[in-house]
Amino acid sequence: MLDDMETERAVLVGLHASVFKEDEDASWETLDELEALLETAGGECVGKIERGLLLLIGIEPSDAQSDIDYIVKKCIQLRIFEDADGKMNLSAVELGYEILLISQFTLFGDARKGNRPSFIAAARPETAIPVYEKLIDAFRTQLHTETGIFGADMQVELVNDGPVTILLDSKKMF
Repeated sequence: MLDDMETERAVLVGLHASVFKEDEDASWETLDELEALLETAGGECVGKIERGLLLLIGIEPSDAQSDIDYIVKKCIQLRIFEDADGKMNLSAVELGYEILLISQFTLFGDARKGNRPSFIAAARPETAIPVYEKLIDAFRTQLHTETGIFGADMQVELVNDGPVTILLDSKKMF
């Protein structure tokens, strides 16, 4: 698995909500540096990147094309990779890095009340799948993009190089 992969800088992006936000219609993303491999529960490799962005995407019912456009542009152009001087000054698109895109409704878990998170803010599959597919298509026009399997039990293995964590909000709530 990752044991044979060269350690390189990459990024984790996922939409977060509820726990951190005040407005229930906001979407958030975090970025971490990593290297990633995605497998199904049965051990089949369904996606692998050596350098690039690992995007854990939670979709909510209000997400629209404007959210997709914002996330794609921001993620590929965000200057979070080091240049020759060691400054975070380069983007994934400048470096030709890859994307591993995974749907993950649990990013919208709201654990503010009680001990069991509520996932009511996450879009139901009939709403989320078309948005997820549009997001995949949009990223594929920019960089090589691998994907997970929507709704599948998958295991992500990664080497986190950094770490750097950045929140992005498609609704610009923070």
